[in-house]
Amino acid sequence: MINVSNVSLSFPDKKLFEDVNISFTPGNCYGVIGANGAGKSTFLKILSGEVSPSTGTVSMDPNERLAVLNQNHYGFEDYTVMDTVIMGYKELYDIMKEKDAIYMKEDFSDEDGIRAGELEAQFSEMGGWEAEAEASDLLQGLGITTDMHYQYMRELTEADKIKVLLAQALFGKPDNLLLDEPTNGLDGHAIDWLSDFIMNFPNTVIVVSHDRHFLNTVCTHMADVDFGKIKLYVGNYDFWLQSSQLAAKLQADQNAKKEEQIKELQAFIARFSANASKSKQATSRKKLLDKITLDDIQPSSRRYPYVGFSPEREIGNDLLRVEGLSKTIDGEKVLNNVTFTLNRDDKVAFLSQNDLAMTTLFEILMENMEPDEGSFEWGVTTSQTYLPRNSAEEFDSDQSILEWLRQYADKEEQDNTFLRSFLGRMLFSGEDVMKSVNVLSGGEKVRCLLSKMMLSKANVLVMDQPTNHLDLESITALNEGLIKFNGAILIASHDYEVLNTTCNRVIELTPSGAFDRISTTYEEYLNDESVQERVKAMYA
Repeated sequence: MINVSNVSLSFPDKKLFEDVNISFTPGNCYGVIGANGAGKSTFLKILSGEVSPSTGTVSMDPNERLAVLNQNHYGFEDYTVMDTVIMGYKELYDIMKEKDAIYMKEDFSDEDGIRAGELEAQFSEMGGWEAEAEASDLLQGLGITTDMHYQYMRELTEADKIKVLLAQALFGKPDNLLLDEPTNGLDGHAIDWLSDFIMNFPNTVIVVSHDRHFLNTVCTHMADVDFGKIKLYVGNYDFWLQSSQLAAKLQADQNAKKEEQIKELQAFIARFSANASKSKQATSRKKLLDKITLDDIQPSSRRYPYVGFSPEREIGNDLLRVEGLSKTIDGEKVLNNVTFTLNRDDKVAFLSQNDLAMTTLFEILMENMEPDEGSFEWGVTTSQTYLPRNSAEEFDSDQSILEWLRQYADKEEQDNTFLRSFLGRMLFSGEDVMKSVNVLSGGEKVRCLLSKMMLSKANVLVMDQPTNHLDLESITALNEGLIKFNGAILIASHDYEVLNTTCNRVIELTPSGAFDRISTTYEEYLNDESVQERVKAMYA
């Protein structure tokens, strides 16, 4: 359990939150949500002790252990993968190393024997003999194969380092677990494994994530950072979102009778309780949801951008034909004889164990890179617009947002009134539009790129990790825009909700080519037994 008492955090130019009083209790998973800059990650740092609050205290039973997902991906370069994971339980790791050092002594003394005996007893009591087996299970669940377990961290890709650090945080059954963006860089199978792990975790979990499906699956409560406060709500993200929207509706309807409002609230809660998903999380939520009153829910101060794509013309019979594309980068063959044909109504989720493969394919299709072999052909009626994973070149300019966007607008759309109105819907208001594009945050850059794509009126959207850097509000708006879009979509993303609600086809890029699933949702793909067996064999 973690107790937060009268915690406030202020900076000279900004107050993040004040008078926070929350108890985080075992058996629950708390999702910390809030707009970008609201202080979600900072709050986790206060809980871990990395940041001191301006006022108040954070306390935990002295016998309890706290584990935190390490954000320094290069902090363990000289350690093996196995040692890095076990270091998540520092006391156990220190005992293990001291014990090993004693046994390696050439002049082993009686005192060494006594000390070794003490250490052996502690080691056994702390589950030390099962440590490597537990670490191996965690690593394999996240997709780190057994042949990598005794490699040095410096030999791993950054994506694999992130998985090892996640295993480090989960190791040793900590009493309190703090996870900041734990699904970043994970594929769908690893996210499913992590979700199951957390749902069966008996202790306290506090998580910051932009993955709505993950929050909906694992969370029993949401801690909302808003209005300079942090308020706890029962339920998952969807319940919080829809209850805040309901609260705004009830607040706006001042003439509605209290009895009618209560009935609407009761119907809303009953619907969510009936639809609660699997596991103990569902049982916990249902019991607590039944106790909610009208005063327990509040409207949010969040602002949502408008994302809507309107193609200028329909796609004809032909969309895209790809024949035998291959590409080697830095000695690694990232595309190997990739062949597929897309139809006019296809909205395709592109997946791969290697994100570089998807980026390379998109860069070739957008003619930013030449393949080593093979060819592709877009249909003559198609027009493509692209959101790249790396957009640094797009913003290598001192132009203002207004001038940057003007170059992508049609002549009749280039006046300031239209562009300011357009950017206002994308949350760039007032003098924001005069900000230089080379100083924008990651989220602001993505909103600019989405604005450019909307102005293009293209009938094919090509998107490489579009939800990277976006907050939950922008991801939700993008998701809704993609659902309504009546053109074709080629998208690579780790966001379950975006892929599952948008796409009707899955193409997985594998070392041997392309694994194509037509008329399949992302959820159906993940649940397919043949896919699961193939993934198990890959991770074994």
